[in-house]
Amino acid sequence: MSSTPSKDKLVQTLVDSYGDWFLDASKRERGQMTSALYPYDTMFSPITINRMTVKNRLVMAPMGNISMCDETGRPNEKMLAYFTERAKGGVGLITTGLIPVTHGIDNSLTELGELSYFPRIDRSRTVFAGWRDLAANCHAYGSKIFIQITAGLGRVGNPQCLTTQFKLPVSASWNKNWYMPEVPCMRLSDHKLKKMINNVGQAAADAKAMNLDGVYLHGHEGYLIEQMTNPAFNRRKLGRYADWQAFGIDMIKKIRERTDDRFPIMYRIDLSLALNETYGDRMDTPALKKFKNGRTLAMTLEYMKNLVAAGVDMFDVDLGCYDNWWLPHPPGSMPPGCYLDIAQLTVDYFKENKIVSNAGQPVPVVAVGKLGYPDLAEQALRDGKCDMVMLGRPLLADPQWPNKARTGKVDQIRPCIGCQEACLNEFVEGGHPQCAVNPRTAFEELYPETPPQAEKPCKIAVIGAGPAGIMCAVTAARRGHTVDLYEKADRIGGRLNSGSVPGFKFDVGNYLGYLKRTVARAEQAYAFKLHLSTEATPEAIQAAGYDKIVVAAGTKDIEFKLPGYETANTVQAVAVLDRPALIENAKSVVVIGGGVVGCETAYFLNKECGKDVTVIEMTPYFMNHTCTANRGHLLKSMYDSNVKLLNCTKLLSFEKDGVKVSRNHHKNVPDPYLTWSPILPENVLNPLAKTIGEDCREEVIPCDTVVLAGGGRADEALFYAFRKACGDKEVYNIGDSFKGGKVFEATKSGYLLALSL
Repeated sequence: MSSTPSKDKLVQTLVDSYGDWFLDASKRERGQMTSALYPYDTMFSPITINRMTVKNRLVMAPMGNISMCDETGRPNEKMLAYFTERAKGGVGLITTGLIPVTHGIDNSLTELGELSYFPRIDRSRTVFAGWRDLAANCHAYGSKIFIQITAGLGRVGNPQCLTTQFKLPVSASWNKNWYMPEVPCMRLSDHKLKKMINNVGQAAADAKAMNLDGVYLHGHEGYLIEQMTNPAFNRRKLGRYADWQAFGIDMIKKIRERTDDRFPIMYRIDLSLALNETYGDRMDTPALKKFKNGRTLAMTLEYMKNLVAAGVDMFDVDLGCYDNWWLPHPPGSMPPGCYLDIAQLTVDYFKENKIVSNAGQPVPVVAVGKLGYPDLAEQALRDGKCDMVMLGRPLLADPQWPNKARTGKVDQIRPCIGCQEACLNEFVEGGHPQCAVNPRTAFEELYPETPPQAEKPCKIAVIGAGPAGIMCAVTAARRGHTVDLYEKADRIGGRLNSGSVPGFKFDVGNYLGYLKRTVARAEQAYAFKLHLSTEATPEAIQAAGYDKIVVAAGTKDIEFKLPGYETANTVQAVAVLDRPALIENAKSVVVIGGGVVGCETAYFLNKECGKDVTVIEMTPYFMNHTCTANRGHLLKSMYDSNVKLLNCTKLLSFEKDGVKVSRNHHKNVPDPYLTWSPILPENVLNPLAKTIGEDCREEVIPCDTVVLAGGGRADEALFYAFRKACGDKEVYNIGDSFKGGKVFEATKSGYLLALSL
């Protein structure tokens, strides 16, 4: 008989609200890039941490820096330029990404050959110079910088150490690995835990010696520090560390012992894993059932009080862990300011209990979670809901966010679209953190803020005003070229227009507005002209005498011309989003294709249009290659809203009252709603994975409307037509007309090509 998971009322209320918040217009308005509260006097007022003054209330979140170092772990030019750019942009406090200091103890951290994709401060003196240079660079622009230290990854570390090194990953207790639940994580001994604590103390001492301004402990999200300090993961019965608070408190004491009482210590913590509130009865699944007894809000606040007594100076607070990964990594579909209530709870607790740091100072609480909207951030600070505001992805999208907000240029801030394809998914897939809307992010050492002027300015035609075409055209104009941007539709943005229609895609709408303003400014400042409602034919472009031609014509929607197609009531997903009236009278809808477009359209039709929706996908997984956080939140929302998901299901024909499919009922077909484990990259072999057998059965899914969401194929026809008609000219093909993809690939290709024209 299963036990009933304990739940916090506030956490449950918040978790329940994250699926339909966008139905409330007032909540959507909080996510607008407006400047009604300018000047932002509170945001740009100084604050004291321990005895250190930070010039404003803005903190750069620990965004990546994975694979932005030498293979020895030494910070390299890429990493230095990346952080320096954010300091130059005006943020008050920078925090680095994750820096493990337990190589050799946590087996998941170190690659073969003793290499690491993490920066290191523990390896040897050979890495120290990089940290001293980084501190000096940030200080030159008036920013303070903390190094984020972790004791390790534990159960959320790469389990490939088992196959490459024949060593098990580790954890606080015998826990299942997150990536491969079939792999157990070995319980750490007290001896190794004490060694970890000593390593953390040494890292803090080294950080202080390298002129870094403070340390920042990664105590949330289910990493190893939290595995030790949360009874959900720490089920030890004997020894000092059976006390789930002991490991964290001992770390803080060791840092104070190895530094001094003036060196700031920041602690990152989630007030609740929110697992019970997220999954309810599904907590009885084998991968989750041991994790029911996590810290409650009251337990966490009590622990935070004890951490302050041990020496912590400030906290940032949120919810969630890897098993509900969208909570600690809020995607575009999460509401603006999603954790302000959590920050407010912490602020109130500290005030009511008169909690101050060892320096006698108030303990600042940093709010996190989709706060990249200046008015929302300022209002939160003015209302006392938090003491500082943390910005991660907004500073990747626009490092100048602070300077632009401070000077009232909010309309010039390039907004984050919440896709997480470049900042998170890129390094999961094997790259390093970047940004979908800012192609310079993590390439600052290569590409200057102002692109170099063209040696021989020329006349350029760009065909297609989607993200790739706009980026290419504007960048080329900035370099001194004369540019004409042609768009056959009556508006710019391409598929960003349909992609911004659902209420939960408001961030894309913000970006679309930014692009419109960017194009308008380019027309005023450069030899640049936009031609809307103009189809650029090869003959007309050839006759106009352009020196170079760039085709960014987009994709062609895939159609399923199977039996019954001619008479079936079908409509493309993009058309539905552009004109929802097309299916106004529909009651039951089947969406063909379980990629991002199909699932977002399905949820829009269900939640905002009131339709009964079924989505079919022929592969085992919905939204494969989508960021785990974005994918997980949408799957959870569709589960809660009874959107039916059928994976391993192939469309056979269109019938009079529905669609005929072949559906695999084999026992190893994955649960389509499974969000507590990720989809592994295809180049990672899981030798313990169960094979999906064949048990296919034909069935008819009744519906009155079929929405086609099979994706788009690169439409190269126009490119080849230009090549043929303008053979003596340079003709290029970029964006979706080269390879159907994401905003990330489109903007990057447009920018890089423009630099070479």
